[in-house]
Amino acid sequence: RLPPISFLFTSTTVFLSKQWYQRRVREAVVSTQSTGDRALFNGAQKLFGMLITVCQAVVYVVTGMYGEPSDLGMGICLLIIIQLLCAGLIVLLLDELLQKGYGLGSGISLFIATNICETIVWKAFSPATINTGKGTEFEGAVIALFHLLATRTDKVRGLREAFYRQNLPNLMNLMATVAVFLIVIYFQGFRVDLPIKSARYRGQYSSYPIKLFYTSNIPIILQSALVSNIYFLSQILSSKFAGNVFVNLIGTWAESGYQRYPIGGLCYYLSPPETISHIITDPIHAIVYIVFMLGSCAFLSKTWIDVSGSSAKDVARQLRDQQMLMRGHREKSMVHELNRYIPTAAAFGGLCIGALSVLADFLGAIGSGTGILLAVTIIYQYFEIFVKEQSEMGGMSTLFF
Repeated sequence: RLPPISFLFTSTTVFLSKQWYQRRVREAVVSTQSTGDRALFNGAQKLFGMLITVCQAVVYVVTGMYGEPSDLGMGICLLIIIQLLCAGLIVLLLDELLQKGYGLGSGISLFIATNICETIVWKAFSPATINTGKGTEFEGAVIALFHLLATRTDKVRGLREAFYRQNLPNLMNLMATVAVFLIVIYFQGFRVDLPIKSARYRGQYSSYPIKLFYTSNIPIILQSALVSNIYFLSQILSSKFAGNVFVNLIGTWAESGYQRYPIGGLCYYLSPPETISHIITDPIHAIVYIVFMLGSCAFLSKTWIDVSGSSAKDVARQLRDQQMLMRGHREKSMVHELNRYIPTAAAFGGLCIGALSVLADFLGAIGSGTGILLAVTIIYQYFEIFVKEQSEMGGMSTLFF
C-alpha cells in the first residue's frame, strides 16, 4: 500500500503551489483590498485544502486501499472517510496554529519530520515480535541485537544475524541511517558568502549567503509527491483494469502481506533497488533510477527558484529594496553577478539531494532515502530557526553559536 506520508507530500506540494500563487497574484490584487477580503481569500484556501482531503479520502476508500468496499460495507466506508476528513482538519488547524506564531516553522514540515522519525525509532526499538521461521524475533534492530545474543548459543552467528538479517530491520540499516544523517548535516554547512554593503550608510558591510542546498528540501518534496501520486494512479488502474497493456506500461504490482510493490512498468523503474544483489542482477533498473532521481531533483530545484521568488532577479530586487549593494558591483550588474551563483547552486544542490537520496536507498537506510533527507533538512531548519530566535532574544545559545 501507499505509505501514509504520501498524503503529506501531496498536501505539501499544494501548499508550495499556494505560495507561488500568493506571490504572483495576491501581491498584485489582494494586498490592495480590505482586511475582510484577505480573510475571505484565506478562508477559501482552507476550504480548498478540505476539498482535497475529501476527494483523496473518497478515492482511497472506493479504490480498495483499506479493503474491498463490498466487504467493508457502506457504514464502515463512511466512517473511514469521516476519520480521514477529521485527520485532515486537524492537520490544517495545527498548521494554522503554528503560522499564527504559536510555535516554530511550518506545521506541514513538522508533521513530515515527525512521521519519518517515528518510523526510524520504531524500527530501531520496536518490541513487536515476528515469527521468521527460525524462531520468534523482535522487529526493532537494537532490541533484536540483545535478544539474539542472549538466545543464540553461537554468539558470533547471533551478532552476524543482528547486523545482516533479511526482511527485518538490522543494525547495518540503522548505521546507514545515522551515516546519512551526518553526511547531510555536513553538507548543510557548504555555502558561498557574497560581500554586500549599505548604499545609505558608509562603512556598513555584511554578506549574503548562498547555500549548497539553496532550495533546501523542496526538490525532494516535489519529486516524492510526483512519484507517490504516480504509484497511487497505477495501483488504481491495475486494480480496475488488470491485464491492460497501457496499464501494465505504467506499472504492475504484486502483494506481500499488507504491502504492494511494483514488479514491472514505469513504477518499477522509479522505485529504488531493494538490495545490492538486486543492483547487480538488474543494473538497468539501478541506472534508470539514478538518472531519474538526479535529473528530476536538479530540474525541480532549478525551476523552483523562478516560481518562489528566490531567483537572481528577485534577490537583486530584495537587496535594492533594503538599499544594499554588492561590493565591487553597480546596481545594474548585481543580477549578472548573482546569476553566476544562484542557478548553479540550485541545480547542483538539487543534484546532491538526489545523489544523497540514492545513496541512502542503496545503503539500506531505515525508511527511505527520500524520507531521511526530508527529516534531516527539516530538523536542521528548525535548529536554525531556534538559534536565530534565541540570538535575537539574547538567550544562552548566543554563547555557543
